[in-house]
Amino acid sequence: MQLEGSCHCGNVRFRCEAYAPVPFLQCYCSICRKTAGGSGSAINLGARADTLEVEGREHLGVYQAKIREDDGGCRISSARRHFCTSCSSALWLFSPEWPDLVHPHASAIDTPLPQPPERVHMLLGSKANWVLVPNGPDDVQLEGFPKESLEQWHRRHGLLQE
Repeated sequence: MQLEGSCHCGNVRFRCEAYAPVPFLQCYCSICRKTAGGSGSAINLGARADTLEVEGREHLGVYQAKIREDDGGCRISSARRHFCTSCSSALWLFSPEWPDLVHPHASAIDTPLPQPPERVHMLLGSKANWVLVPNGPDDVQLEGFPKESLEQWHRRHGLLQE
């Protein structure tokens, strides 16, 4: 599915081909919560990195999060979170660990997206205490990471764009 997205001020516009376009996985980790917002969660989609086209690259910033270790140390994440330097809109994440993929933030997508048949709320152990997480029949709540990948979830629901 062809996705088109932009930042709030319009200085950055992008498009890519998504193989996993359904916004179902809501992340409540402190990194997503603080860099992307959205009621304490961020939603990333799955797209092919070689299809990413960007207008306004001169307005892009990249943030690599600091990951706190159990021993009190800290390491820099390999994931690169792209944002607009003019309006701070979170746009997409790219990780060199998965060089064929790019993960656009659903909040930056202008193309109408399919509605998910279920929502997976992950990393709830990191959510802010004021956040109320939906808990209906189509909501899955996880303290950590799901066992199922983005691609596997889309495949299971017959939504994978191959």
